[in-house]
Amino acid sequence: MPKDVPAKTAILHRMVMTDHMCPYGLKSKDLLERHGYEVDDRHLTSRAQVDAFKEEHSVKTTPQLFIDGERIGGFDDLSAHLGKPVAEKGGTTYAPVIALFSVAAAMAVAVTWVSMGTFFAGRTVEWFISISMVLLGLQKLQDVERFATMFLNYDLLAQRWVRYGYVYPFVETGAGLLMMAGLLTWLSAPAALVVASIGAVSVFKAVYIDKRELKCACVGGDSKVPLGFVSLTENLMMIGMALWMLTKL
Repeated sequence: MPKDVPAKTAILHRMVMTDHMCPYGLKSKDLLERHGYEVDDRHLTSRAQVDAFKEEHSVKTTPQLFIDGERIGGFDDLSAHLGKPVAEKGGTTYAPVIALFSVAAAMAVAVTWVSMGTFFAGRTVEWFISISMVLLGLQKLQDVERFATMFLNYDLLAQRWVRYGYVYPFVETGAGLLMMAGLLTWLSAPAALVVASIGAVSVFKAVYIDKRELKCACVGGDSKVPLGFVSLTENLMMIGMALWMLTKL
């Protein structure tokens, strides 16, 4: 328990029904206990109890926390009260791409070990890029409609041919899979080179020439990753991989 947080008793009102248990109520209870609070955990077990509680305390949501007779609020309010950082809703973040590229690197090392008995070899970089392409494509394929809509904000070809936004995730994923296996390079490398070149030019124009502040569709249609260096790097990696694979034909 942090020295600046004294042991106190907190009262927590949260929904615990047969068909719904509020996850933020559980997170609030856990956060309080980790900060040394004894939690008086009071369950709201029916919709009538929830509505009556909201009306009594003039609140719109649960859970609700009370410490020393003072209403703190919900989970975000509790986090702020305890000095914990609260993520800004709708804010930008690089966390998804950091996680994706970290996993891709780990997978490339694992594949290298399984196939060659060493942790790093010449093909490790190839596998890293091709695995990254597959993982990035998978993010887009989760909701192609939302990706295609966001893609229209900056991709030059998609703005002229709307259906391209629906084709792109399949090209990226397919090219990545073929490059991983070293198959049909005559098809996968040119396909990756074309889409990545168009992407690189589109991103460069939107960000560095037009100075537009946009979200990147690189990790799917609900992305909060800012368009810029990451998306440009993604495309440049694909271009480099495609050119390298073509030299090996």
